[in-house]
Amino acid sequence: MFPLVYEINTRVWLKNLTNKYGKQITLGTIPEEEFLFFNECGFDYVWLMGVWKPSMYSKAIATAHPCLRTTFLRHLGLVDPNDIGSSPYAIASYTVNPKLGDEGELETFRERLKKTGIRLMLDFVPNHLALDNEWLPNHPEYFVPVPCDEQCHDPESCFEYTEGKYLAYGKDPYFPAWTDTLQLNYANPATHEMMTGNLLTISEQCDAVRCDVAMLVLKDVFNTTWSGLSGCMVDEFWTKAIRTVRENHPEFLFLAESYWNREWELQQLGFDFTYDKPFYDYITHVPANIEKLMGHMQAQWHYQKHLCRFLENHDEPRVAGKTGLNNRAAAMVLLTSPGMHLVHQDQMDGYKKKIPVQLLRQADEPRNPELAELYGRLFELQKQTVFQEGHIEWLHLNAISGSHCFGYHRFTKTDHAFILANFSVTGIEVAFSHPALLLLSHEDIDMLSTFERDKNAGLHLAADTMQIRLAAHESLVITCREESTR
Repeated sequence: MFPLVYEINTRVWLKNLTNKYGKQITLGTIPEEEFLFFNECGFDYVWLMGVWKPSMYSKAIATAHPCLRTTFLRHLGLVDPNDIGSSPYAIASYTVNPKLGDEGELETFRERLKKTGIRLMLDFVPNHLALDNEWLPNHPEYFVPVPCDEQCHDPESCFEYTEGKYLAYGKDPYFPAWTDTLQLNYANPATHEMMTGNLLTISEQCDAVRCDVAMLVLKDVFNTTWSGLSGCMVDEFWTKAIRTVRENHPEFLFLAESYWNREWELQQLGFDFTYDKPFYDYITHVPANIEKLMGHMQAQWHYQKHLCRFLENHDEPRVAGKTGLNNRAAAMVLLTSPGMHLVHQDQMDGYKKKIPVQLLRQADEPRNPELAELYGRLFELQKQTVFQEGHIEWLHLNAISGSHCFGYHRFTKTDHAFILANFSVTGIEVAFSHPALLLLSHEDIDMLSTFERDKNAGLHLAADTMQIRLAAHESLVITCREESTR
């Protein structure tokens, strides 16, 4: 019910594998050891981020951009021109990047995943295309035009695609324009048809798509941002596009990158899962915002079960560096909460250096084997029925408000799990009461701690009340065996 997704930075990953195995590795020649890793972790989807044909303009812009260069140097120290590529989200064509392989090799990779029950997720970027995309020469009408009298007021907002004619750069209205992209014009029905065609092409090559900044092509968002230049968008794009794909592939999964509290709306338009940025913000904040996290995780069930929760991805800082000593507890909360779970490449190894998406080479970092072991146990735990199907309710602990200690209960008719987390710098003894604890003994429960491999000391059960000690930055899962709850 709640899939586990592994995001891979494809270009960096293949370069790392090439170095690891001492020979050129492409999508069609991935060693079997890597597929065993996917299977052992229990991933349901592997998201290959950045497989599409790169943009030459985007690479040139990234190479010359002073602010981007600072991020490159921060990651690598020394940067060679060959270390820099285009943004994976400035797409020139929805064909496979030839440096990674070809369509046949992508299909080989997909089939090898399928043999172990894993499905493939790829990117779809609905808001914009690269400056040198394959459609522009013949179809400038697919993009938002900028008249000359507007261009002179904001020359940094648009691209002169032919002499004296301008098209708007792709844009999120709250940030500077993405100057290596062109904004698609959804006021034009032909743009809907063209992008739906791209989505259909992608759906033949994978089992799911992660839709970049999906909320930007909602009708009201597009019209607020662009209608003065493009005219009005009349129909929602997502409703028809998703329906069209599912006519051919009924089980195809749609994941929306979504912000601004537009998640529910996108779910109603057909998305299976939507990014849960509030969860990320609350749990990775320093200190963790427990009060807001508590309110958010008590939201309506039909909304919560369609959320995609994460601690990091290619856009966010590495969680090990951001949350520090709370990293383990945050991982446990992530993987025991309802919804899709997204895990980023090297997250479970405790890497701390964020990779700019334009970089093709990754800095060396020490691996944290203890964290990797914990993730392995959490991956196994979250496959249990109570975490795949169970509802959620907040626990009333004896901890004072502001203690950075909280707990919640996941449950089905027969299974129960109690999750306790201490995001504080001090240890605490907590107690809570619940009817599911009645008649239980120590032998009826299993515990998994983020620190102690065999935690059993300090647990006291009396009637419907449990009392237990949590160390600083510790989280604990207590599961009741199914037979004990009958």
